[in-house]
Amino acid sequence: MSERSSKRSFASRPADPESWIKAPDRPSPRTDPAAEFTARLTIDVTADMRGRIKIAAFQRGQTVADMLRALFEREFPTSEGEPR
Repeated sequence: MSERSSKRSFASRPADPESWIKAPDRPSPRTDPAAEFTARLTIDVTADMRGRIKIAAFQRGQTVADMLRALFEREFPTSEGEPR
């Protein structure tokens, strides 16, 4: 009974985290080519803040990712002559 199952569980960590982080994302079902993203941003927030963010996104009918992308676009607009 102490033997572990060889089957990976849903929340198991990748064997090589560096290659997992650097791996390209799977193709998105989005049709807009401008909607392709090339980087992942990880931040630490409290559980309370995470809950407030998720509730705000739900109330707005958005995903958390889409809501935060819009926030970043507003706060950090692309300047003229700056590479995209």
